[in-house]
Amino acid sequence: MRGAVKAGIGLCVAAVALRYLLILFERANLYFPARRIEATPGEIGLAHEEVAIAAADGVRISGWYIPSGGAGGGSPAPGASPSRPRRGILFFHGNAGNISHRLQTIAVFHDLGLSTLIIDYRGYGGSGGRPSEKGLYLDAEAAYDWLRARREIDPDSIVAFGRSLGGAVAVELARRREVSALILEGTFTSTEEIAGEMIPFPPLRLLVTQRFDSIGKVGSIRVPKLFLHAADDEIIPFSHAERLFAAAAGPKRLVTLAGGHNDAFMLPGNDYREILRSFLAGVPARAPRPPHAAI
Repeated sequence: MRGAVKAGIGLCVAAVALRYLLILFERANLYFPARRIEATPGEIGLAHEEVAIAAADGVRISGWYIPSGGAGGGSPAPGASPSRPRRGILFFHGNAGNISHRLQTIAVFHDLGLSTLIIDYRGYGGSGGRPSEKGLYLDAEAAYDWLRARREIDPDSIVAFGRSLGGAVAVELARRREVSALILEGTFTSTEEIAGEMIPFPPLRLLVTQRFDSIGKVGSIRVPKLFLHAADDEIIPFSHAERLFAAAAGPKRLVTLAGGHNDAFMLPGNDYREILRSFLAGVPARAPRPPHAAI
């Protein structure tokens, strides 16, 4: 009897230890933060402001604010006039690197006349803390509240833009806050589905803790949505964009890009700027209320 009890305790301890190791493995393969800032918008001729924002749980988040009227010009945002508040865009980057690796995209937004706020998630760049799904959502909320409070920003015309992992962050933000539009580029349906595709072992899905379940959320978001995805994406298969698009409520648009996961937006043949310009020109100025309160 005593031996059976000891064996049972041993199995429980082993199970807890295995679960803990799986969680560590999951996070190590989902988040690839870099601390060193390699360059700044100033190095490509754009005026910017260093930003420090406190998330709801007290974690300090760093980022850059690049106003549309900074050095280098930039035309008015679609639907805006020079004398009126400008449209702001929240840029949520992918799972690797930090904000300094996104200067080319920042330049695109500036050329479109958008005022951009880009943040590093907790654990990335100069931000404190450690990355987690719940934490990234808190970071996004704090960034939104900061941008909305800017005097020069039209609070009813903020756009949420997410690339790859950032797409899942943008989707959740659109459920919690009033955004005027949602743009998702190269993003996935959920980490559970990604895990199932990488390792076709059904019980593995039960062990996923960082779910980022965009496929289960996007249908409740009523703002205009633009889905961008490379047909030959070698990291996130194009089928994820198709399933997200099918699950999304309208109005919506899906654009297939040439290239791969990390270079599609840079290829001249994709007319990336014009796709964004055309989409934003059709976005109403006033943002509808989000379908869900913060969770």
